[in-house]
Amino acid sequence: MDLFALAPIPLWLEDWSGIRRLVDQWRAEGMDDPRAFLSADLTRVRASAQAIRIIDVNPATLRLFEARDTAELVNRLGEVFQGAMLENHLEEIVQIASGSPEFTSSAVNHTLSGRPLDIQLKGRILPGHEDTWDRVLVATEDVSERESARRQLAESEVYAKALFENSPVSLWVEDFSAIRELLEDVRATGVSDFRTFLEVHPDFVTRCASEIRVLSVNRQTLQLFRAPDLDTLLSRLGDVFRDRMLHPFQEQLIDLWNGKLFQSREVVNYSLEGEEMHFVLQFDVLPGHERDWSLVQIALTDITARKKAEAYLEYLGKHDVLTKLYNRSFFNDEMNRIERRRTETVSVLVADLNGLKALNDQLGHAAGDTLLRRAGEVFTEAVSRPWTAARIGGDEFAVLMPGAGAAEAEMLMASIEELCEINNQFYPGEALSLSMGVATMRAGERLEEVARRADLLMYQVKRRFYERTHQDRRGAMS
Repeated sequence: MDLFALAPIPLWLEDWSGIRRLVDQWRAEGMDDPRAFLSADLTRVRASAQAIRIIDVNPATLRLFEARDTAELVNRLGEVFQGAMLENHLEEIVQIASGSPEFTSSAVNHTLSGRPLDIQLKGRILPGHEDTWDRVLVATEDVSERESARRQLAESEVYAKALFENSPVSLWVEDFSAIRELLEDVRATGVSDFRTFLEVHPDFVTRCASEIRVLSVNRQTLQLFRAPDLDTLLSRLGDVFRDRMLHPFQEQLIDLWNGKLFQSREVVNYSLEGEEMHFVLQFDVLPGHERDWSLVQIALTDITARKKAEAYLEYLGKHDVLTKLYNRSFFNDEMNRIERRRTETVSVLVADLNGLKALNDQLGHAAGDTLLRRAGEVFTEAVSRPWTAARIGGDEFAVLMPGAGAAEAEMLMASIEELCEINNQFYPGEALSLSMGVATMRAGERLEEVARRADLLMYQVKRRFYERTHQDRRGAMS
């Protein structure tokens, strides 16, 4: 029985005696490192490949390479051995010239119809032929399917890495295993209400934050957080995860405690330059890591611009853009809140900017706007929470003073007058002047009535101001 012919794998019986003679010649020329010697001149490798003589191949070889018979295969070997054949053959020579009776290599061969084959070669000098190498048995295993799968996997990994690196969203790969252990330690103590536990032990949240292990981030993350490289970012994570980040992180821990391994919420982080940034965070424990949380992906979508726009719109809804004080709408809402509370005394100051209409008529509204802004500066400096200063009309201002009695209201009015004098020292042109009235809530009186009394007192002061101004003008003319 001819085992060679019946073998289910492709076999080649070859004569390498010509290669043996070349190796002996190269050694005589001083070859002591076969790889370096052959790599220096690849014509030597080509001469070695041409020295191989095919003695026989088995039927499995003919079927694999789509040849009718051995003669056709031998005559068309140039079509079979294409491409990087010399590099593969170099590896074979290096192994056998180094004293091993066996060699292995990988190659891409082609069938006679041109179909590429990934081949795993294993060769051996047959016993009794070690001196001449004139009988070498070579097995060629078709590993095309395996190599195709490997290449597809490699391509998928490259593709996935490219998606990760070039994502327009900040991506983080993190290890939460230490945090899981901390949560399990707490659970082991019998804690069932984890939210209450965190309220009693707020330092536990900070400790968990310190146990976040960042494994990798993408390019967008480095750009967003103003980090020159990953090492710099990792060394300064304390600057990133702090302050307003801790509350949403606490909620994240509560979700993890309750087994929620995919989460989405708004969070606040900080760039390495100290900028506060708002994100939509998507947290996902990756498949296969549900038991230890050792691989977690976090995606951060930057919504800082949106948050700033929302904050500005909210600001516009409550503030007067020109003076930066609260507007009438907010002032009315604040009056209603204080009215509903009715737990303390309240004083109200009402002020009117003197001379605004005349200034607008003479110099234009730009000059009037400047005077209004200066008034805003004075009220901003004089009034602090829980009191509220607002521009409630074109040239009208008001201050709500919860908790303030008549003496404190009078002190505020004096302080505003003093600040107006200081303000006038820094601005040339029209002097800043306010007519003011204050009133303090009486028993059973509504806040609207208090504001009305302050308004009436303000108009009395304003009338006297214009009477004096008129008299001064008449005196100057006479």
